[in-house]
Amino acid sequence: MAEVFARMVSLVMISVFTQNAIFDRAFGVNVAIYASRKNSHILGFTVGITIMTTLASAAAYPFDIMLLPSEYGYLFMPLIYVGIVSVLYLIGLFILWRFFPKIFYQVKKYAHLSVFNCAVFGALFLNYNFGKGFAGYVGYGFGTGIGFFLACFLLNVANDRLNSDKIPQVFRGYPIMLIFIGIVSLALNVLVGYTAEF
Repeated sequence: MAEVFARMVSLVMISVFTQNAIFDRAFGVNVAIYASRKNSHILGFTVGITIMTTLASAAAYPFDIMLLPSEYGYLFMPLIYVGIVSVLYLIGLFILWRFFPKIFYQVKKYAHLSVFNCAVFGALFLNYNFGKGFAGYVGYGFGTGIGFFLACFLLNVANDRLNSDKIPQVFRGYPIMLIFIGIVSLALNVLVGYTAEF
């Protein structure tokens, strides 16, 4: 049991820092930039992505074990991942609508952005390489969501300075955020060593 927990915690740390979805893989950058503009959006998007990556990783584990070792199993995995995320999305919306209607009407406008994005699907595709065993899948999925929060927090902190009058108007907004993400990505890769293996 301790070994399983240690594996889960190590994969959470790996996916938060060295395999960060935003800074190492550029998964979900567009959603992260959008979410980082308002403090209230960061928590909502992060909770949605963390729940979805964790639950979808747990649901994808049996399919990965059954299909990926077969010769052509990898051809079906994108469709299965889309199906898993879609079913979890519908179940989540139904539960919110049925039992928490106030929350449902607050999140229904943005729920699809936090569920159907590259950070969620990227975690599912990378689980087979990093998350060995069910606990590893859950740990890597959870860590991806926490890593997304860390990236959004850093983008939110930098947002005011990057949109100041000292930045030329042509670069303000989306272009300077992409440049900032690139610089932070390079800095993190230098600190931890280049880890991306596609």
